[in-house]
Amino acid sequence: MTSFAAVQMTSGPDVAANLAAASALLDAAAGAGAAVVLLPENFNCIGRQDADKRAAAESFGAGPTQDFLAAAASRHKLWIIGGTLPLASDAADGRVTNSCLCYDADGRCRARYDKIHLFDVDVPGKPGESYRESAHVAPGREVVVLDTPAGRVGLSVCYDIRFPELYRRLSAAGAEILTVPSAFTVPTGRAHWETLLRARAVENLCCVVAAAQSGVHPNGRETYGDSLIIDWWGRVLTRLPRGTGIITATIDRAAIAATRAEFPALANRVLGC
Repeated sequence: MTSFAAVQMTSGPDVAANLAAASALLDAAAGAGAAVVLLPENFNCIGRQDADKRAAAESFGAGPTQDFLAAAASRHKLWIIGGTLPLASDAADGRVTNSCLCYDADGRCRARYDKIHLFDVDVPGKPGESYRESAHVAPGREVVVLDTPAGRVGLSVCYDIRFPELYRRLSAAGAEILTVPSAFTVPTGRAHWETLLRARAVENLCCVVAAAQSGVHPNGRETYGDSLIIDWWGRVLTRLPRGTGIITATIDRAAIAATRAEFPALANRVLGC
């Protein structure tokens, strides 16, 4: 059995300050014995304006945030799933990708997932509060699953959690753990966050690890927090409702396999997804 950690942050526009905060939390996760750590969405930068992510974008394979993740993983000898950061894309209009990079214990980048579902929403119950992620972010297209010391992990990001068909594809590709780095709004978080995460765990017989942004950011936006680790039966193992910090839980792959054998819901699927 392997320990998995989720990090909760309140990121702002200063990349160096955010990386320093992440470094301290990764130190804590390593000290707690975690083998794999998940950072939240936009952990390295939440700008004062949505367009700021264009200026903060790095080229894939080089940049201060990627160097930081590689060095931290190597120093602590742990795997880091780096929430998301903006990466330059080939989009003609200059949009970036909202990308999740995974580094192994030697500091090598082992996987990249570009967020597929973009948050273009007028927030219910909040007149005038709207988001158009697609104005500055180009969507990804590839579903990504990789092997880690904690098990086979399916990568996703925030708004993806509302689209169960993605998670069916991840579980069909062998995922035992689903990661969800996020920056959920407060109204949608209060209404749906835990319900959606537990549903994805139950229907796919997977553990879900969700690392969140929490609190009021310098741009005035407030994120919901409530980082969670949920087991394959939908039980909440641990959570951090508000503030910054880490949570850890043990992933029992043998128990996941036994439950899937005893309760063969995945094997009984008839739609081929």
